[in-house]
Order: sequence, then C-alpha cells, then structure tokens
Amino acid sequence: MNNIITEEKLNKYFNITEEALAVAKEAFDLNRKEQAEDFFDMAERYFKDAQFFFKKKNDLVLAFAALNYAHGWIDAGARIGLFIVNDSRLFTVDEKGSNYQRVLNTPKDL
Repeated sequence: MNNIITEEKLNKYFNITEEALAVAKEAFDLNRKEQAEDFFDMAERYFKDAQFFFKKKNDLVLAFAALNYAHGWIDAGARIGLFIVNDSRLFTVDEKGSNYQRVLNTPKDL
C-alpha cells in the first residue's frame, strides 16, 4: 500500500505544480482575465503555503494537502477554460485540445 508522504514524492509534485503554474500564468483567457487571475492567485497562494509547511515547518502532510489544493485550482481553471492549455501531463484537459477549441469557439461577447 502506498500511504506514506515522502520528501521525494513531495518534490515530484512541487515540480509538476510549479511547471503548471508557469504555463498557466502565460495562458490566461483574456476574455475572462479577472476570473483567470483569481483562480491563479488561489493556486499560487496554496503553492506558497505548501512550500511554507514543507520547508519551514517540516510538515509533509499539510504541505501535501496544500499542494493538492494548489493543483486543484489550476486544474479547475484549465477545465473551465480560464487557462488556455492542452497538456494533459500538467492539467486535467484533453490533449486534443477540447479546452482550447471550446474557448476558440466561444463568442467574444460572453
């Protein structure tokens, strides 16, 4: 059973989430920029919390929890098209670009 949070596992997820944040930051849907900024801000705050719990408090459980919240905000933003991405390694989106195509086909005045 895989029920232990290790530093190695945390580092892996920190790297993935940090990469996803970098990609999302450059991929805001400009028609919904305010909402994209809000989701990104929440993801970034939880990411910083995770770093604090890991590096300053050595609390791997809270770090892992905050890291999951951070990536959850990123994934939610990607799924609803606030971040125009199509990388299923970093986001819960279809690599074929259903997220990207949905946004491209959305009227600009919505």
